[in-house]
Amino acid sequence: NERVAALTAEALSRAPQIEAAADLAPHVARALLAPERRRVRTTLDAGVQRFALEALNRQLADLAERQVADGAVLVADNASGEVLAYVGNAGNSASAFYVDGVRAPRQAGSTLKPFLYGMALERRLLTAASLVDDSPVNLVTPSGLYVPQNYDRDFKGLVSARTALSSSLNVPAVRTLMLVGADAFVDRLRALGFEAVTEDGEFYGFSLALGSAEVTLWQLANAYRTLANAGQWSPLVVEPVKTRATPLLDAGAAWIVADMLADPLARSRSFGLHSPLAARHWAAVKTGTSKDMRDNWCVGFSSRYTVAVWVGNFDGSPMHDVSGVSGAAPVWLEVMNYLHRAAPSAPPSMPAGVERIAVQFEGGLEPAREEVFLAGTGLAQVAAKPPAALRPTIGYPREGTIIALVPDIPAAVQRVRFVMRPEVPGYRWRLNAALVEGNAVAVFWSPVAGRHRLSLVDADGGEVDAVQFEVRGERAADEAGGGAPVAAVP
Repeated sequence: NERVAALTAEALSRAPQIEAAADLAPHVARALLAPERRRVRTTLDAGVQRFALEALNRQLADLAERQVADGAVLVADNASGEVLAYVGNAGNSASAFYVDGVRAPRQAGSTLKPFLYGMALERRLLTAASLVDDSPVNLVTPSGLYVPQNYDRDFKGLVSARTALSSSLNVPAVRTLMLVGADAFVDRLRALGFEAVTEDGEFYGFSLALGSAEVTLWQLANAYRTLANAGQWSPLVVEPVKTRATPLLDAGAAWIVADMLADPLARSRSFGLHSPLAARHWAAVKTGTSKDMRDNWCVGFSSRYTVAVWVGNFDGSPMHDVSGVSGAAPVWLEVMNYLHRAAPSAPPSMPAGVERIAVQFEGGLEPAREEVFLAGTGLAQVAAKPPAALRPTIGYPREGTIIALVPDIPAAVQRVRFVMRPEVPGYRWRLNAALVEGNAVAVFWSPVAGRHRLSLVDADGGEVDAVQFEVRGERAADEAGGGAPVAAVP
């Protein structure tokens, strides 16, 4: 009758309502369906979607006593970028069903480290065999001292870059950021699609190496997929459309990073040989835990698939004693093993421009092994001394910095610290035309109004870096250009 027809027309005119019990992928459905588009095709695989949701719910049930309520999983095909599973949350058991954990921005933790080391490799600043120092360091920042720690509060001393990345050591990552430069790393992250990285390198500071920037599970999955595809970037898709890949990362460096992330021996320094990171077949994987244990990540790829998992709480509350390897990794392992239940994952072939060389480490710092290098960077003996790549640069002041004198503060306590990154002995400062007394590691200068040129010089007097900066204030500029006395702090 007319009333039934009217009610039917009204119901069909409304946007579709998604029920958790009836729909496996409500967040995708909500995004794609509309009154004018009531039937769509997606790339989602119902079997993979269902398994990923069940694996997530099993893990969240196991973690419930540790104040963990929420999680998300994304599975993508490496070659096409097609999303096979999109689990925005745990469904009916989620703390907030309508929140989409795949798209929600969270602190990245250690998940950005592979892209940092990849930059250092492609710029020939480090190799996988280069020794980096994992020892306590106090770094001066505008807001005070920054003292990075490892997750286990332990330090390993000199280790190879392979071990530092695979075992997720924090101090070596900070030192690698000093080599690469925070601004350059910010540019790389933006190119990879991390849209929430909107500030410059100085804003994030040293903590950028440890994942202080916000990212989404969607963005992380595609960035790791770019590593899996030898540096070729293309977008993820939830509808079957063709996309075009563009080269973004150096293919050789991407392959070496993947090889490092798939190395169980290098990983064992922090995680042991038996952990949820050990898939049945070849896979490269990285975990991450954000500040105060608010976010757990586990992202990795096999020869065919990329799997990304986040575990945490949608309200931002911290978890209790849960790390990436104990929180998100078990889900990652279950899903990855399920995907390769019928066909194993084989290691990718070594690309052109990469060579394998037998390496020995001076003093037995690490066992002798075959290591992989970008062509022209290989070496057979690794010595325990800073490589030439560690030539420092001026960290502060930066080019064009403007420093303001404050009239209400006594001049004696207004001082500027000249910062060298990394802090390497044997260098000195030259302010305008005069050499500064003492080593360049810890120098404080009482600023004088005017324009100044600061340079960093080596033991032979050769200039290795220079910047120009300006001091503004009530005092007149020193015509001689020397400025106030400089204090060298032992």
